Amino acid sequence: MNKTITLTDIDPIEIWGVNNRLFDQFAGYFPHIKATARGNEIILVGPDDQIALFEEKLSRMIKKKMTKMNLNSYDVESLFEGEARSPEVGRVEMAPDTDYIIVYGSDGKCVKARTPNQKRLVKEYYDNDLIFALGPAGTGKTYTAIALAVRALKNREVKRLILTRPAVEAGERLGFLPGDLKDKLDPYLQPLYDALLDMIPAKKLQSLMEDGTIQIAPLAYMRGRTLDKAFVILDEAQNTSLSQLKMFLTRMGNDAKFIVTGDATQVDLPRKGDSGLLKGVELVHGIRGISVVNFTKEDIVRHPLVTKIIEAFEGKEAAEKEEEL
Repeated sequence: MNKTITLTDIDPIEIWGVNNRLFDQFAGYFPHIKATARGNEIILVGPDDQIALFEEKLSRMIKKKMTKMNLNSYDVESLFEGEARSPEVGRVEMAPDTDYIIVYGSDGKCVKARTPNQKRLVKEYYDNDLIFALGPAGTGKTYTAIALAVRALKNREVKRLILTRPAVEAGERLGFLPGDLKDKLDPYLQPLYDALLDMIPAKKLQSLMEDGTIQIAPLAYMRGRTLDKAFVILDEAQNTSLSQLKMFLTRMGNDAKFIVTGDATQVDLPRKGDSGLLKGVELVHGIRGISVVNFTKEDIVRHPLVTKIIEAFEGKEAAEKEEEL
């Protein structure tokens, strides 16, 4: 049987991605069908029952797209729920760890999710539009989030990449720093620049920042904006009040991805109780489309001493709490 399926209500790129990257994977589950994607048409040659099944799975794929900003390989896999994929059709079989390669850095080295919760963050990104990544310093939560953002930008899944963090000392001390406002704020935003430079060559990064494709700004600059088709990361969110966190989260526009990172044990606000991070997480936890990934000491990828330092401080804090009781 020969059949041509014409996609009329949806752009093929919204299903298959740039260069039909998901089509071969999808078609690989149908070894008895010759499937060809040409523009908005899919040409099928094969047994009737297999073509009917292809159409049914395609219909489910389109329905899934209606609930998500972008589809990915995990979405294709979920449609078939463990069904065998033809080794003769589709993309070349990859090494087990390849799934966690996020993006290739400026020096050509791959940036990948290395720890269990870094990998979970990658998986949760595919199924949710808002993710809270919480945990101690050195676990790679911000770095992994930025890598996902850079990949989304390179794959044209979003039009803008916006990185922000609260300038917790944007009052008195900031005023004494030399230079204009940008010079005063850059020290607070430098960790974000550093991560981007690992993944985007310096000249290219400068060009993307000059044309507004990549923006790095303090949290206060988010007020009043609606962020459509953007990948937005709020870093150091433990230094936001509940009202600031609400302001940030309500900036989310259509086709946007938000990741909020923070460490509730490292609040730099004058009164630690003013932090709204955990309060905000508690309020929205359980809402469909929102996920919380809790990083632990086991995810620390910095110097081995970092783990021991964190354990030492946690022990002291626990002892002080016991004394208070």
